[in-house]
Amino acid sequence: MLDRIRIFSGNANLPLARKICDKLGVSLGNANVSTFSDGETRVEINENVRGMDVFIIQSTCPPVNNTCMELLILIDAMKRASADRITAVIPYYGYGRQDRKVAPRAPISAKLIADLITTAGADRVLSLDLHAGQIQGFFNIPVDNLFATPVLLDYIKKNYRDNLVIVSPDTGGVERARAFAKRIGVYLAIVDKRREGPNETQVMNIIGNVKGATAIILDDMIDTAGTATQAADALRDAGATDISVCCTHPVFSGSAMERIKKSTIREIIVTDTIPLSDNAKSYKSIKVLSVAGLLSEAVRRIYYNESVSSLFI
Repeated sequence: MLDRIRIFSGNANLPLARKICDKLGVSLGNANVSTFSDGETRVEINENVRGMDVFIIQSTCPPVNNTCMELLILIDAMKRASADRITAVIPYYGYGRQDRKVAPRAPISAKLIADLITTAGADRVLSLDLHAGQIQGFFNIPVDNLFATPVLLDYIKKNYRDNLVIVSPDTGGVERARAFAKRIGVYLAIVDKRREGPNETQVMNIIGNVKGATAIILDDMIDTAGTATQAADALRDAGATDISVCCTHPVFSGSAMERIKKSTIREIIVTDTIPLSDNAKSYKSIKVLSVAGLLSEAVRRIYYNESVSSLFI
């Protein structure tokens, strides 16, 4: 029945794209995405997409600028090939943390990326756990922002039961952590921290009782792991007996893995919105859960013009 759907992918996360195609029972589109010798992105679409409902799966993850250009050029290629509708499926939205002016003369890069995607020719966007909800308003086209909560909750319910506390690593993530804790009927704690600079944090204190508890730090992403590891140290000092971290996007840049390996974190639960680096793959305490089922169902509903609101949980 999916006779008019075509799914393509850049090089950011081909394994996830293939899983989504397998869930839908369709083949991944035939496209070559490579670079010229000078570094320019080169795209060739090797099948007919005229009048088709095209979905382009591309996380704008490291190397962020390269994956962004691949996405934009793929969208442009589909538009010029007369695709009927183009949906940019962006499991991880790069530049999402630059969503507001934090200093004089600072850019709002998340808005710039939204403008580029729209100008390139996308008709709608499907993303997962945007860093800030207001990013949806940066687009003048429909945006479906899904949440990995169902996938993460299922794993935690099966593997974590006794004396559990969900921990927000900062005040900005309290709403997410509170909703998560409510769904499994456990207490909430908050790490009060002060950011000293880009990718630098200083943990101040813990709000809530974590003594003798199994603490799960919940965040939307782990980048350099400074927040997660400092929060873990503070939780240990506050009396938590077992500490894990749960997030949607495993960016793991810079010295993240070195920090994690030296920390008191027992397990890190992530999804496959971003493929793990070789260094991260070799670390056995990282559990990767797939969001292919969630995204494939959203793609199916968009194709059939059905409601996707039940997936916004």
